[in-house]
Amino acid sequence: MRARLALLVAAVSVLTLIAFLVPLALLVRTVAEDRATVRATADAQSLVPVVGTADAATIRLTVEQLAAESGRPVSVFLPDGTVLGAQTPRTPAVALAARGQSLTGESAAGREVVIAVQGRADGTGVIRIVVPQHELTAGVTRAWLVLALLGVILVLIGLLVADRLARTLVRPISDLSAVSHRLANAELDARVTPAGPAELREVAGALNHLATRIQVLLVQEREQVADLSHQLRTPLTALRLEAESLRDPDDAARITAAADGLERAVTGLIRQARWRHSPAAAPATSDAAAIVADRVAFWSVLAEDTGRAVTLDLAAGPIPVGVAADNLTAAVDALLGNVFAHTPDGTPFAVRLAQDAGEVILTVADEGPGMPIGAVRRGASAAGSTGLGLDIARRAAQAGGGRLELRTGPGGGAQVLLRLGPPTSTREAEAPRPRDA
Repeated sequence: MRARLALLVAAVSVLTLIAFLVPLALLVRTVAEDRATVRATADAQSLVPVVGTADAATIRLTVEQLAAESGRPVSVFLPDGTVLGAQTPRTPAVALAARGQSLTGESAAGREVVIAVQGRADGTGVIRIVVPQHELTAGVTRAWLVLALLGVILVLIGLLVADRLARTLVRPISDLSAVSHRLANAELDARVTPAGPAELREVAGALNHLATRIQVLLVQEREQVADLSHQLRTPLTALRLEAESLRDPDDAARITAAADGLERAVTGLIRQARWRHSPAAAPATSDAAAIVADRVAFWSVLAEDTGRAVTLDLAAGPIPVGVAADNLTAAVDALLGNVFAHTPDGTPFAVRLAQDAGEVILTVADEGPGMPIGAVRRGASAAGSTGLGLDIARRAAQAGGGRLELRTGPGGGAQVLLRLGPPTSTREAEAPRPRDA
């Protein structure tokens, strides 16, 4: 913006100076020519009394003296054809002046001043003085240089003033941009100091008001999520008591584990809502091998009940990833839950966890009917579910510096790849650093 304002002021200044200085330069040249012509005419007028009354010898002496003093060629043409002073042929201007008409004209040698002298007994005499070109332009070059220097100085002053003015506009805009980026990076305590024109001050006030409003809404959201925990404590406790009263120890352990998992999920959700925007929160990290093994073991019980064969290919742990344990657990549960929800009983599936080129790849493949179109769109489901499972997995992958990929397996079933990056500290250490200039 500063460059554009400077360019605009420079263009306007140059155009204004051209419109002002070019006519002034032409006027300076015209004045110089007129000044030289007036001096030559005055010199010629001083010879008129001598040419009109004196003899040839006196005229010659006077002409030579004037030529020496003025530095210009002076010629006197007498009626009998005698030429006194500078010996030059008769020009058309001299012939016209011999008829009694004084004039000024241009010639190859310069400006020609011709004066007719009447009153001689033998006819009309003619005085001719030539003003050379260097005298016509004397001082013009220097005046033009002064005008050009003045124009450059005025343009520089205009650019300096424009830069100062642009700085008063650009600095508040830069502050607004910096604060908006800080707010986008979850620094909700960032505020901008209103400065600059009234419009920019109004925008700064609106941005501060927006940041305050966002803080209030987030606090309300976190408190509502916290209240949810208290509302779920009672049914979870009742579920756990019901599980303990079951006669079958295996069923009791399974339901109790499910209740514990639900409580952990709720607690993780509350913790995430409370500390999501906290600058002092520790970087998210978890052991993908341990979490995947635990969740596959949990879902294997249901797989056995529904007649599904489970194939687990797990790399040796620990395998740290840049995703919180609660988020990764929710993502794995979402992927495995989709297998049970969208494939018929007895459909086998496979879970594979491997490391490749610095990233961790979790693959969940089944031999079912395949993945419907638009399955990753949040809230969209072709099977009557909430449509949030794959979106939860996608957001968990993005939080860990990875991505979610959907493919079709060799047998036509669905194949979901969850690519996860290393912890944040590892990513920053491996990131390329800019070279010194």
